[in-house]
Amino acid sequence: MNFKIISKTSPLILASSSPRRKRLLKQMGFPFRILTSDIDENQVNAEDADAIVCLLAERKALAVSERTGGHWILGADTVVVLGETILGKPADRDEARSMLSSLEGKEHRVITGFSILDPQSRVAHLEAVTTLVRMKRLKSGEIEAYLDTGEPFGKAGSYAIQGIGAFLVETISGSYTNVVGLPVCALIKSLVAVGALEDFPFSPPETEA
Repeated sequence: MNFKIISKTSPLILASSSPRRKRLLKQMGFPFRILTSDIDENQVNAEDADAIVCLLAERKALAVSERTGGHWILGADTVVVLGETILGKPADRDEARSMLSSLEGKEHRVITGFSILDPQSRVAHLEAVTTLVRMKRLKSGEIEAYLDTGEPFGKAGSYAIQGIGAFLVETISGSYTNVVGLPVCALIKSLVAVGALEDFPFSPPETEA
């Protein structure tokens, strides 16, 4: 079945309030609008991190599909994983400090799951992308100073690679934008494969000057 491709008159629906995902889509010139899913992310029955992020991404997209029709929909979820432990968003300064202390000097995984629904609200694509990140060894003063910036709060793993937290990251292996919150290369390949895009970049580019 042929559907309308993503365009200014038929924008992609982003089922996320994340300013980082919004910024990435805007940077790539995507016509899109945001509808927040507001699902309960704690009620997840899955065995591993890949399954969890895929399930949450799909749930976010499906929740939004109930409020809009005839559009391609994107849901996404990102987690930080150290060993077998999933690190979510810190509840307070003590938890953020504990997370950063556990990550420093070690390699961890950042996993983003994304789900694409077609205009009939059927799952057209579901994928989890992993990036390996190694954090440098930190002095207690560095952790406290970073906490003082306020940036760790509201971030999975208590850091933001696209912000001040870049000073923490020694190396990465894999997609940088995946660590920010959306694996752009994998996303665009998938949108073309499922027929949501004919080609990319957009011509002419739909970006701001």
